[in-house]
Amino acid sequence: MFRSRCVKTVLWTLATVGLTAGGFGCTSVPKKKAADPVPDLQLPKELNKVTHPTYTVESPDILLIESTRTIPLPPYLVQPLDALLLIGKDDDSTEPIKGIYPVDPDGTINLGETYGGKHQVSDLTAKDIEKKLTGELRKSFKSISVSVSLASSGRGVQQIAGQHLVRPDGTVGLGVYGSVFVAGMTLPQAKSAIEQHLTKYLYRPEVSVDVYSYNSKWYYVITDFAGNGEQVVRLPSTGNETVLDAISQIGGLSAVSSKRVWVARPAPAGVADQILPVDWKGITRRGNTCTNYQVLPGDRVFVMGQPITKFDNYFGRVLAPAERALGFTLLGTTTVQTIQGNGLFGGGNNGN
Repeated sequence: MFRSRCVKTVLWTLATVGLTAGGFGCTSVPKKKAADPVPDLQLPKELNKVTHPTYTVESPDILLIESTRTIPLPPYLVQPLDALLLIGKDDDSTEPIKGIYPVDPDGTINLGETYGGKHQVSDLTAKDIEKKLTGELRKSFKSISVSVSLASSGRGVQQIAGQHLVRPDGTVGLGVYGSVFVAGMTLPQAKSAIEQHLTKYLYRPEVSVDVYSYNSKWYYVITDFAGNGEQVVRLPSTGNETVLDAISQIGGLSAVSSKRVWVARPAPAGVADQILPVDWKGITRRGNTCTNYQVLPGDRVFVMGQPITKFDNYFGRVLAPAERALGFTLLGTTTVQTIQGNGLFGGGNNGN
């Protein structure tokens, strides 16, 4: 009685598995949809590449800003790390004062032992320094006169020059001079915007702006793993990549990839999808460049998985619960038969 019940259970399990496979088998492998014909357009390809449009700055690019002229607006108070141009005339001295003298961190300039060593000049204007130095030096040189002008401002150069990250709000920071919005601008426009902002603090400022690190232009290679997920790899767009270059960046096609590859080009809302089919065998085996398209920023290079592998993976997931149930049933049946054979339930042979 127990054996017949176990056999019925096994038969019902097999019937359920068969119905499940029959119900889902047809839908698990959709018919391959014919690709839409691509119009014969002069699309950029391997042998006729195009240059990218004028680069626009975006977050999180890194800009390299160099200051070529940073003269503070008058009246300027001399600070440590500034440099002063001094010219002194005296008939009695054989060592004239002439040259650029840096302002030390303690706010002094060193004129040498002949002219009294160090003199405090911090927080004074150039005119005030002229009066102070002339007054102090005339104690030893009665006919001396000194002219003072600002040669360079260490504070201005320190805050402006260097690498500047474009923040998420589209601005770059200039230290004590605040921040400037540069997102969406070309390099000449960013240069003009920074110089215009600095006119609040500096006299006719001049800066040079270049891109130190291109971090905002990318394309994507998407690999379908035949029902076991999809891998997305983001790669920087340098302006010279083709489909073959893009696939080489991920080490080629995977073991479950098919030869069906296409480029999906981003399009505005309401516009038809821009799909560019790729002849993978033609590109790799025959060196045909007709579909080896130039990859542009934002493009998606999609690699389809093998349909038979996808069906196998899907079928395996559908059958897995039934396989576990069937295995548990068979294990239980075998266990009961073993116990009965040992005579534990009185169903074994007693030898009579």
